[in-house]
Amino acid sequence: MGATGRENPYAGQGSVLLDIGGDVGALVVTMPATMEGTEVEIALVGEHGHSHGRSHGHPHSHRPHVAVVSRPVGAARGPSLVFPELVEGWHELCLKGSREPRLTVEVRGGEVTVAAWPA
Repeated sequence: MGATGRENPYAGQGSVLLDIGGDVGALVVTMPATMEGTEVEIALVGEHGHSHGRSHGHPHSHRPHVAVVSRPVGAARGPSLVFPELVEGWHELCLKGSREPRLTVEVRGGEVTVAAWPA
């Protein structure tokens, strides 16, 4: 971890590279400001915590996770999650360390799915 306590101390300072196409899509989730810094995990529905997709490239490993970061949104900033490379299908998002789904979304290959975290 960097000096800021985050895995990537530069997260949120610029654009996110999305590597999508074919059966790979991306997911952007708008988040409440109170959740900034919170880490959220993602997995295909029914995978029971094992990542078989292309996210992070580690099959049968921990669930991929990202932190809520304030990012540029036009002239303003807003807290969000960005999962830049996900195999298409239904995905569950949970707070890191939990297996209780908080949001379920469908990611389609070649597209950016946008969702909002439930209140």
